[in-house]
Parts: sequence; structure tokens; C-alpha cells
Amino acid sequence: MEDELIKQIWDEALAILEQTIMATTYQTWILPLVPHSLEDNCFCVLTGQNLAVQILQKNQKEISKALSKVCKKDVYFKVIYDENLHKQLEKDRQKAKKEEQKEFIKNLENRITSSKYDGLKQMQSDCKLNLKYKFDNFVVGAGNKFAYAVAVAVAKDPGKQYNPLFIYGGSGLGKTHLLQAIGHDILFNKSKLKVKYIKAEEFINDLVNSLAKGMDKTGDKNKKMNEFRNKYRNVDVLLVDDVQLIEGKARTEEEMFNTFEALHNAGKQIVFTSDRSPDKFENTPDRLKTRFQMGLLADIQVPDIETRMAILTKLSEDNNIKMPVDVIEFLASVYNKNVRELEGAFNTISAYTSINEIPITVDNVKKIIKYNDKRKTVTVDGIIDIVASYYNVSVEDIKSTNRGAKIANARQSAIYLAKELTEESFPFIAKCFNRKHTTIMYSHQKVKTDITIDYHLAQDIKELTNIING
Repeated sequence: MEDELIKQIWDEALAILEQTIMATTYQTWILPLVPHSLEDNCFCVLTGQNLAVQILQKNQKEISKALSKVCKKDVYFKVIYDENLHKQLEKDRQKAKKEEQKEFIKNLENRITSSKYDGLKQMQSDCKLNLKYKFDNFVVGAGNKFAYAVAVAVAKDPGKQYNPLFIYGGSGLGKTHLLQAIGHDILFNKSKLKVKYIKAEEFINDLVNSLAKGMDKTGDKNKKMNEFRNKYRNVDVLLVDDVQLIEGKARTEEEMFNTFEALHNAGKQIVFTSDRSPDKFENTPDRLKTRFQMGLLADIQVPDIETRMAILTKLSEDNNIKMPVDVIEFLASVYNKNVRELEGAFNTISAYTSINEIPITVDNVKKIIKYNDKRKTVTVDGIIDIVASYYNVSVEDIKSTNRGAKIANARQSAIYLAKELTEESFPFIAKCFNRKHTTIMYSHQKVKTDITIDYHLAQDIKELTNIING
């Protein structure tokens, strides 16, 4: 069959598949396929991505169905890995990467020349943005495609729609990445706009310091607070990370409310991120909650295994590391909670194998991440039993309302471990402890913070983790 006809069949099939197959799979694995032949009712395509052969097995029926519809007869779909195509794709990718870097530097120089900044470091420092968090290295999947789409829309036209934008989801799922990507995009494409990124904790500390300094040498009691307010209100785009941290802090919430009003009334863009949606803020005034909710809410969910594999593939390509298909699939199945731990595992493995000059294999990876094939199933009730025994208190004590120091410490440790070592939600864990899920969230965050400054608590958590994991 002629090449042009084969290509036409494939193009028509792609039009069908774009509507039926998940965007991540379509963009990452199907779109780069090259149509090759149609013989004996078998439509063959070539791929330069070794992973595609394995990943597309689960989509084989759907792709065959699309091809059969186009050809008006039963057609079988087959993917063949082609080494020459792989080399060409790699060559094209490296060339595109160099061109992109040149274009980026050129645009950056133009932006710096026409703006108040003298250089990239000053630009980055002033806005407190991390250069690695950009839209072009954010892997889009089923769990984050909506949040990604609205973030891009906000960056394109800040202050015009989706204002405020409130992005929420669990830890390590990419909220900070999207938030800073908005900042970068606006900074480089609309350099006259003033962008400010800040973590909510920094906002709190800044407010406390401004209040504590009180009167300066001039005798102006309000000078420090006026400086604080101008700092956050004299901007065109305000990006606030982890806004849930201000919950229950009345003075901070008041300043955030007034800052919001000042910016929003002036048509300035505001974007928040949080580990939960505003309606879960039980200790926040309604007037502030309604402000959080008056624009657009976008949640980010745990990435599916295809997205996790795509993330690892991109990390491998960006770092020029050849990670075998079986290793990528293994890691994607093990690290299924968030992107941060997936990236951490990748960095650990790539560094360890490079330093020790050993191949990246599943067996070596298992040793590096200390994976136990026979590890036992960890449950919340099991954790409570072990923690109770460790602290020499009863299970009933941990689940009771007793606030004695010893029991409270045991309870908070158990709550923290329950969240860290299982995949259960806060509401489920709350039921196990006979408490509200907001209380569970507070206890988890408290221990998470305390172990960074309390050596003995950190040791207890480490030892308990080893006991629980067996």
C-alpha cells in the first residue's frame, strides 16, 4: 500500500483517538508514532520510545477499533520499536532543546533590557521564583489537566478571568510548580507587570515582625505596617503558596482579607494554593472563605500510573539517563502518592548508580530504595497498636479525649505515621481516632514540623517507622 494512503488512514484514526484516549497517553505515546505498513489486516507503526510498546498494549483494542472504523474492515494494530527512529528522535530532541535554550536566552535578554532588572539572578531573586518550575516541564495528566489549563489561561491574561484562582490538592502533586510557572510566564512575557511569589508562612512571619517592631525612631507607629501592606499590595500578580497555614490566625487572616480586597478591586491577579479546598477551612471567617471561592477552584489529584511513567521518562530524557522500561514501570508502581517522592527516588537512583558505576536494573533499584518484596500490609489500627505499646499507653487512651502529655504525644505520633505510612485519607484516619479530620490534619502538620527541630521526637518516629514496616 502506498505511503500516502497509510498516512491518511493513520491521520483519520488519530482524529478518533484524540477524542477517546486519555490526553497524557495520546500526547506522549500515540502522537509520536510513525505509520509504517498495512499488510494482512495488520497496521504496523514504528516508535522510537521503548516504553510505548509496553504502555500501548492496554490501548491496543481501542486503537484497532479506530483503525477498523477508518478502513471499514477488521484491522489489527501493532507497535514496533525502531532503533534508527529512536536515534533520530533523540537527535531532533537535542536540537530542539538547544534551539529552545537559544530562544529563551534571546527573549530573556530582551525582557531584561526593557525592564527594571539588570540580570536573571536579580529578576529571580526579586520575585522569589525557582527557574525549574515552568509550564514546559510540567507533565500533564488526567489528575491535573484542568488545573494546568486554567493556570496557563491566567498567565496569558492575568486579572481578566479566573481571579482569584485557587489550586488545591495533596502534598507533592505539583501545586507549587504550577503557581511558580504562572509567575515565570508572566514575568517573561509581560515584563512590565510586577509579580510576587510568597509562601503563607513568610506572610505570617513578615506580619509578626512588622507588628513586633512597633514604633521606629521617627515615632510613626504605623510605618512598619504601612511598609508591610505596600509590599503585598503594590503588585500586579500575587502568588500565595500553602494559604491553609493562615487558618485560625485572626490577625493574619484580617491582613490577607484586606490585601485581597485591595488587589482584587484594582483588577490585579491573585493565585492561591492549598492542601485542601476553602470549604474545609473550619476556623477561617466566612468573609475570607468566600473570597477564596469567588473565582475558580481547581484541584490536583494523585497522578495515574501512565502519568507517573511519563514523568520518569521526561526526567530520564532531561538528565540524559537511560532508565529501562521495567525500572520505570516498577518505580511508577511503588511511588504512587505524589510527584515529589517519585522525583526524589529518581534522583537518588541516578546519583547512586552513577557514583558506584552500576547498571540501573530493578534488582539494583530495589536495594537502593530498600524495597522489601515481602513487606507487610500497614493499617491504621496496626499503627495505633504499635505506637500504644511503644509509648506504654493503651489503644483506648490514644482514641480517648485524654490530653495528658504522654498520651497526647503518642496520639500525635500515631496520627502522623498513619498518614505517612498508609494511603488512607484524613477523613478515614479521623474515624479510626474518633476525631474530626481537621484535628487529624493539624496533628499531622504539627509532628511534621516538630521532627525538624526535636531530635528525640525524630528518633522516635524513625524507630517506630522501622518497627511498623518490619
